[in-house]
Amino acid sequence: MLYLLSQFETPVHMKNLKFLLSLFLIGLLSCQEVAEDPNTLSKREQKEGWTLLFDGKSLDQWRSYLKDDISGWIVEDGTMKALGLGGDEGGDIITRKQFENFELSLEWKIGDAGNSGILYMVKEDTGFHQVYWTGPEYQLIDEIGFPQELQDWQMTGANYAMHPAQNPEVKPAGEWNTSKIVKSGADVQHWLNGKKVVEYQLWTEDWEAKVSDGKWSTFPNYGRFKKGHISLQDHGSLAWFRNIKIREL
Repeated sequence: MLYLLSQFETPVHMKNLKFLLSLFLIGLLSCQEVAEDPNTLSKREQKEGWTLLFDGKSLDQWRSYLKDDISGWIVEDGTMKALGLGGDEGGDIITRKQFENFELSLEWKIGDAGNSGILYMVKEDTGFHQVYWTGPEYQLIDEIGFPQELQDWQMTGANYAMHPAQNPEVKPAGEWNTSKIVKSGADVQHWLNGKKVVEYQLWTEDWEAKVSDGKWSTFPNYGRFKKGHISLQDHGSLAWFRNIKIREL
């Protein structure tokens, strides 16, 4: 460092040195704004009100639907892993806390031929046997390896059985993808790998028509609750999740 300082002998050179040092400091501060490790929050995220739903070590903020504990999910190498057991041994999990208006961000990867989802506005009640009876779903699926032909509303990023994703760019099974769901009042957005792929409004004439004419016509409570749990789906496939964070809007 002393050698470098000795090379800047004139005022002009010193001015250049100050400029270079300022760039260095800006870069250093910028690095501090980004969380370096998975399942952590940067200082900026903390100031913006983000909280973690998974710290890489514990499943304490989650439980199985309609149960007090959690089964069929483990912590593995800093990820929440669905073992794909389904039924009584596994099943969908929900956050212990409920959310109304929020921005949810997470990373995920799916096993070969895998199928999973992120559901929101889930109402827990013994009258609703499954989370999908009430909660819209952000679809996650291995589009390449899935053994059956898929419709556009079944593709990754779609509002499942309602709104197809627009030009999604999804990474294949075994690779990490980033998803984001933003819900503010009746407005909902799905993002995939930094790109908005779905945008819709709840309870409009168009939404009501899609419900009554489609898969959810026999589910009168589908999407009706303004506040509910976040759910991760066990659809009988291996799936991994990390960097699960949320901020309330």
